Amino acid sequence: MTTRIKVFPFLILIGQLLLLLPHHRNLAYAAGGGRWDLLMSNIGISSMHMQLLNNDRVVMYDRTDFGASNISLPNGKCRNNTNDLTLKVDCTAHSVEYDVSTNSVRPLMVQTDVWCSSGSATSDGTLVQTGGFNDGENVVRVLKPCNGNKSTCDWKEIEDALIQSRWYATNHVLPNGRQIIVGGREAFNYEFYPKTLLTNNIFNLTFLQQTNDLREENNLYPFVFLNVDGNLFIFANNRAILFDYTRDIIVKTYPQIPGGDPRNYPSTGSAVLLPLKNLEAQIIQAEVLVCGGTKNGSFLRAQRGNFLGALNTCGRITITDPNPQWIMETMPLARIMGDMVILPNGNVLIINGAAAGTAGWELGRSPVLSPVIYRPDNPVNSRFDVQNSSTIPRMYHSTTVLLRDGRVLVSGSNPHGLYNFTGVLYPTELSLEAFSPSYLDSESINLRPRVVSPASRRKVKYGGQVNIRFIIPGPINRNLVKVTMVAPGFNTHSFTMNQRILVLSSGNVTQVGTSTYKINSIFPNSSKLAPPGYYMLFVVHQDIPSEGIWIRI
Repeated sequence: MTTRIKVFPFLILIGQLLLLLPHHRNLAYAAGGGRWDLLMSNIGISSMHMQLLNNDRVVMYDRTDFGASNISLPNGKCRNNTNDLTLKVDCTAHSVEYDVSTNSVRPLMVQTDVWCSSGSATSDGTLVQTGGFNDGENVVRVLKPCNGNKSTCDWKEIEDALIQSRWYATNHVLPNGRQIIVGGREAFNYEFYPKTLLTNNIFNLTFLQQTNDLREENNLYPFVFLNVDGNLFIFANNRAILFDYTRDIIVKTYPQIPGGDPRNYPSTGSAVLLPLKNLEAQIIQAEVLVCGGTKNGSFLRAQRGNFLGALNTCGRITITDPNPQWIMETMPLARIMGDMVILPNGNVLIINGAAAGTAGWELGRSPVLSPVIYRPDNPVNSRFDVQNSSTIPRMYHSTTVLLRDGRVLVSGSNPHGLYNFTGVLYPTELSLEAFSPSYLDSESINLRPRVVSPASRRKVKYGGQVNIRFIIPGPINRNLVKVTMVAPGFNTHSFTMNQRILVLSSGNVTQVGTSTYKINSIFPNSSKLAPPGYYMLFVVHQDIPSEGIWIRI
């Protein structure tokens, strides 16, 4: 099927006018590494949610109740739109599938409102998306990746699949392959999908009520990570718990993050689970990093036109310690609404966002155009590295995901109640960019591994071993070779759900041919470490990753 993007004439004129306007730039920071590339100036929608699938296509969507998008539905399709007061029949798409290999988009059709929803990929690679707004708040939508060159897959919707309405909730894949859906606006509970006889219910979680600030909330899209013991680390507002969802009990309460300022929506920071290593050890350490956010009361002040500065701090905590304590670090750039992306070498990219205000309509100011790389294994005070700037502000409702080739896809930004391209500080953004970290520089080509075998889409078992053959054209440092596997996450509102990276236990590197080497790697022996599903596997040499291959555990 050939993709046709319908560009409405008045938007062409607007686009031409916008090209004449200066971009919002922040010139206060020195340039560092990395490269920006504009992939498409118009993908038809403003990407608010984003997920990479195992066929190397990226599903993106925004919402269905704020007017016509910039891309038509195929074959004359239209949908009745009861939620939109101005557009009762909508013949435009609010979801697209981006094909990385062809740099093109294909429109997808969502029937109900997916605004501020959540999701994760299941063990067979299906994207399961949950909740939304109005007619979509109890709906589950599934999209199975197209096989081969087929371009017929589309969203299928399951009405009333959720017991509780879910808006601004968080999903995580569990060791048994099911998803847990935590929280949401006025939803101080959790539930599971798909449901069983024992889980066909909602389960109260008073922690979510306790972290809900009056008139501000500050606990939406909670940060949820599967710990190595199978329990869930849940961070909301400024504090965290370790939660045993199988027994519905709190196992541990962590100290409040120093300073006490909120880190969750709308005081939106971000968080990652740092790389899991030494996977065959008796005790495996797990660390969480929480960065950015804003001060208490910022949301209400921003509504009155007083835009407080964002936080410039990160908190790092070893969640597996018997007596865990936060260690605070200072970022070179303060940031709210930033995204944190785990790179294949285990470093963290902090990208997008603003330096003042909060999340919400028209409430962010001073875009932060320079990403930052955080190197978790470096000594304290030498972990942050400012990167080269983009020229496009990525404010509220921006998205980003890691691609298999090591680039980071960036899109979205729409801090308005409608598509709004003129007369505003930060126009609705339809463009798609890629940020290439410095490990993709041409100077690194002789050090970059290329995986020869196994072939992509290899199935592996828990605890299984595999010989990985790879080529490095130039000189090799065998002590600086490692193998990592990265779970592709679901990104929205500055948090990537289900994102995790594992450093596989591996043997010595041996040479098996000209510039060709072999390493034997052992996969995790438990689904508590790596929930079942598709992962991207990389060989990393001197912090330079190969292109990944897909494996399914």
